[in-house]
Amino acid sequence: MDYRIFVEPQQGTTYERLLSLARRAEELGFDGFFTSDHYLSMGDGDGLPGPTDAWTTLAGLARDTRRLRLGTLVTPVTFRHIGPLAVAVAQVDQMSGGRIELGLGAGWYEEEHKAQGLAFPPIAERFDILEDTLEILTGMWNTPVGETFDFSGRCLVVEGSPALPKPEQRPGPPLIIGGSGPRRTPQLAARFATEFNSWNSPEEWSEATGIVRDACRANGRDPDDLIYSTAQVVCCGSDDTEL
Repeated sequence: MDYRIFVEPQQGTTYERLLSLARRAEELGFDGFFTSDHYLSMGDGDGLPGPTDAWTTLAGLARDTRRLRLGTLVTPVTFRHIGPLAVAVAQVDQMSGGRIELGLGAGWYEEEHKAQGLAFPPIAERFDILEDTLEILTGMWNTPVGETFDFSGRCLVVEGSPALPKPEQRPGPPLIIGGSGPRRTPQLAARFATEFNSWNSPEEWSEATGIVRDACRANGRDPDDLIYSTAQVVCCGSDDTEL
């Protein structure tokens, strides 16, 4: 079992603080350091001094850490065009020596999209974009050097892409798909994911992973071929009073 730190910098932080935490996690023996990919704070707080950009942060951590697995939970496909995203992920994977993992999602926070001037299509269209993105990324990563990649999907079209650069990890970084949706999320996880992540209660997590396991079987995939993980808040204290 791996233990990884998960941070939510949209609540307000700096790269220096994130780096300090990541290096401390590395010293303590944690296996990975993952960040959310959001630009607008949530809940209480003023969000100062502001959010950080997930892939800019990961590029820095790729050079400033040595062992930790690094990635997003999760990058919304509504934030970045597919071509620049593919280039960024491959480059940061190279910079890290092959330690990057890519979490992808359909996006859900409408106010955040409005605040950044980003389109926020209906949920069905966002899932279509997610499926196209997964098809394109895996297609690009598996395109031999010297050949080109073409794709025409529900929403996205790629023509004559050289599919470069290639990630350090081959055929590509592990793909993480998360959520608790009962239909498209399990299907996409069964088809594309290396890991399925859910942040619900233990009972809900068991139900969600059970649906993904069924989807794997329906797609002819061994359910045990997939990694199952959860993101949980953990509070530590030497006694009940401190906790």
